Amino acid sequence: MQQVPVFLLVIIFVVVIILANAVRILREYERGVIFRLGRLVHGGVSGPGLILLIPMIDKMVKVSLRTVVMDVPPQDVITQDNVSIKVNAVVYFRVIQPEKAIVEVENYLMATSQLSQTTLRSVLGQSELDDLLSQRDKINHRLQQIIDSNTEPWGVKVSNVEVKQIDLPQEMQRAMAKQAEAERERRSKVIAAEGEFQASQRLADAAEILGGQPSALTLRYLQTLREIATEKNSTTIFPVPIDLLKPFLQNPEKKSIE
Repeated sequence: MQQVPVFLLVIIFVVVIILANAVRILREYERGVIFRLGRLVHGGVSGPGLILLIPMIDKMVKVSLRTVVMDVPPQDVITQDNVSIKVNAVVYFRVIQPEKAIVEVENYLMATSQLSQTTLRSVLGQSELDDLLSQRDKINHRLQQIIDSNTEPWGVKVSNVEVKQIDLPQEMQRAMAKQAEAERERRSKVIAAEGEFQASQRLADAAEILGGQPSALTLRYLQTLREIATEKNSTTIFPVPIDLLKPFLQNPEKKSIE
């Protein structure tokens, strides 16, 4: 059996290496930016699927089109009303133009992260603490617009920005707790006063009705006596209106005259 010449083995090995460098397979969410002798190929975004390159001439850079979720580290911010806070956020973005993401910026991930941090400090520093706590959606929308407008030349689309957490100093937390407690106490007093006012109005209306009808007043008095009598008391003392005794005081005098 004849042995295969050494030079033939070398040729086969070189061919295998060339084919390995010439063939690329990209997934559905990947795109390849192709450079030929250092220049971007016209329409140089390829994929997904099988990609054929010219060995030693073409170079391909893979770019993922999936949405990237990036945490913005906590930032020290001084608000417009001079309150020192720590704020962190999360940014959602994706590459929509792979050739710009490779050509226009050296590292689009790092660039987007740094831009998000500086924008977060700038926007929150122009807002008051009450606005940050009560108008979170408005702040998020403003951050998204500013970051997206700056990353557009890089082929990066920022879809959403969310402020995750705002850390307040202990002194500010205690002051806000006292303010909230005072507000709750104020509301309870207002509700109690409103209830007293409505009750007094009802009592005044009832007194006016009973005052215009003596029989109703007498009936109400007798009903009160009944309620007192039902309680477990050995002795019950109650006042008797003089109006109930007038008939008895007048009749004896009339009978004596007759």
